[in-house]
Amino acid sequence: MKQLLILCVFLAGFCFAFNTPTTPNDTSLTSKTEQLKDGHFKLKNDTDQEYRIHTGSGVVTLYKGNSTSIECEVGRKIYTAPKGVKDDLIFKVESSMCGKTVYLSDHL
Repeated sequence: MKQLLILCVFLAGFCFAFNTPTTPNDTSLTSKTEQLKDGHFKLKNDTDQEYRIHTGSGVVTLYKGNSTSIECEVGRKIYTAPKGVKDDLIFKVESSMCGKTVYLSDHL
């Protein structure tokens, strides 16, 4: 019985020794946060008109001055969608757009 108790204490100590808690300064957490942040870009309507945009995952209406967040999937095609369905191609997503604000007027 004494040997069993010693074995349990030893195993518990062994488990705690290799199970280190994560801290806010953990670099793996920081890099994951940066990847999530850079996984999207903001499309801002800086024009004087309202536009309906097909983002590849749905249709959004961008009023003057409004913006939407779009997943930064390289090669994704962004279209106008005045009637709620894809119409004219505006641009293809490039890796340089990730984590940044893209202005609609630059691509019309």
